[in-house]
Amino acid sequence: MREKCLDLSVELAGVRLKNPVVVASGTFGFGREYGQFFDLSELGGICCKGLTLHPREGNPPPRIAETPLGMLNSVGLQNPGVDAFIRDELPFLRQHDVAVIANISGNTPEEYGVMCEKLSEAGVDMIEANISCPNVKAGGLAYGTRPELAAEVTREAKQHAAVPVMVKLSPNVTDITEIARAAADGGADALSLINTLRGMRIDVNTRRPILKMNTGGLSGPAVLPVAVRMVWEVANAVKLPLLGMGGVSTGEDAAQLLLAGASAVAVGTALFADPCAPLKVRDGLAEIAARQGLSAVRELTGGIRPW
Repeated sequence: MREKCLDLSVELAGVRLKNPVVVASGTFGFGREYGQFFDLSELGGICCKGLTLHPREGNPPPRIAETPLGMLNSVGLQNPGVDAFIRDELPFLRQHDVAVIANISGNTPEEYGVMCEKLSEAGVDMIEANISCPNVKAGGLAYGTRPELAAEVTREAKQHAAVPVMVKLSPNVTDITEIARAAADGGADALSLINTLRGMRIDVNTRRPILKMNTGGLSGPAVLPVAVRMVWEVANAVKLPLLGMGGVSTGEDAAQLLLAGASAVAVGTALFADPCAPLKVRDGLAEIAARQGLSAVRELTGGIRPW
């Protein structure tokens, strides 16, 4: 049970969240299904399913595979497109008292700019720019793996956004702080991390990869230590608010990311096992803060005591 005297609210790039727990993009759809289990207004924020400028069918199945302590996915950004989201999904989300964060992916910097303009005008609270996408103008290199590309797409997004832009960082790099600094130099208002780690599973009987696309993004409890390490590194490299994610399924998991430097946390894969996981994380986090005698959960942020 949450402590009534404890302040759960946090700020993320100027956007007030009633509590520090949001749901991660790609795991919550647009909220309609999970709204059958609890009031969406209980959340701090909703990072909507990733949007592209035009509708996408995604990758062929099989595109989901379980792993020890996690899952692999290669869904391929299946979505109805930004215009359909604004027309059909955003009005539903706006019926709830919750911050709406639109996640976007583009093939060119210009596509990011167009989507930022559309979504800003539509009235989302924040835009999360996924830079793990291939840049078709740069021979398919992912924006998130090259500092100059990360800075370029961030600048383009910021030029067209009237709301805060949060850049989602890929962990599939040699030094994530390089990319974080580049996004900061490009004008990012916040950073979210980590996106999924690239992984693979093979069926030893058929000798075929379990996923049709061979590899996919690894998420779930197995990646939590990587997420905590990377959040800590980025928090020491840039002065931007951070949304920490990667394997969060308990209040203690969330507290680790806050102590490492995150202002808020996102719950993703845990939702597939327990639709109410974000609320349990919120309440567990509140219990930890209350037990430590804090007056606000945000006092945990950056509170790590290095040896």
